Amino acid sequence: MLKGKTAVVTGGTRGIGLAIVKKYLENGANVAVGGSRQETVDKALASLVEYKDRVMGICPDLCNPEEVTNAFNAVKKKFGNIDILANNAGISSRTSIYEYTAEEFSKVMDINVKAVFVCSQAAAKMMKENGGGVIINTSSMVSKYGQPAGCAYPASKFAVDGLTQSLSRELAKDKIRVNAVAPGVTKTDMVAALPADMVERISSGIPLGRVGEPVDIANAYLYLASDLADYVTGVVLRVDGMASA
Repeated sequence: MLKGKTAVVTGGTRGIGLAIVKKYLENGANVAVGGSRQETVDKALASLVEYKDRVMGICPDLCNPEEVTNAFNAVKKKFGNIDILANNAGISSRTSIYEYTAEEFSKVMDINVKAVFVCSQAAAKMMKENGGGVIINTSSMVSKYGQPAGCAYPASKFAVDGLTQSLSRELAKDKIRVNAVAPGVTKTDMVAALPADMVERISSGIPLGRVGEPVDIANAYLYLASDLADYVTGVVLRVDGMASA
């Protein structure tokens, strides 16, 4: 479905991000795996040796436009283009408003919002020159429902939804589609470490009766990146089993 395309996946070294990387590689794309540290990037690449000719690693500071541009230029030099950007890097928070510091709030907003802006800007410039492309952002079910603590996280994902819809309008004339995927509870390392009875309680509140798998989210990313979604832009696609909060 993505043969001949090149994708950049930020936060691509584990969990949902690594599932997206694998799904894109399985479908013929060249992929640049983005991570926060070289050692995590190297570990991810070691698990992808069967695709060694179609995968590379990058680890720029996602809030630094110069570093991001240089990293994206390296991807373009190796693979000739950037057709797809998956803005998946992010951090969560559960701190109470009474203990929240301005520094912690800013850190969440930087990684979850500013980095999406910086990476989207750099990719859009390349995509415009190449006649179009696709940007997909990772939102969350909490962008709609909020959460009991850690207010910066749902606020940041609400901002991601706004960026997605605004950029979809601005970039449509340049044939750049912009969408988002809003996962529900997904079996990442954090959820996998929870006690079985807690996972069962969480699952009981999801109409489909289970938490999501990373591949469930990756499948949505594949659809939105592919030509099957050629007339889809400005959408925040919920992939949450109809969970409500």
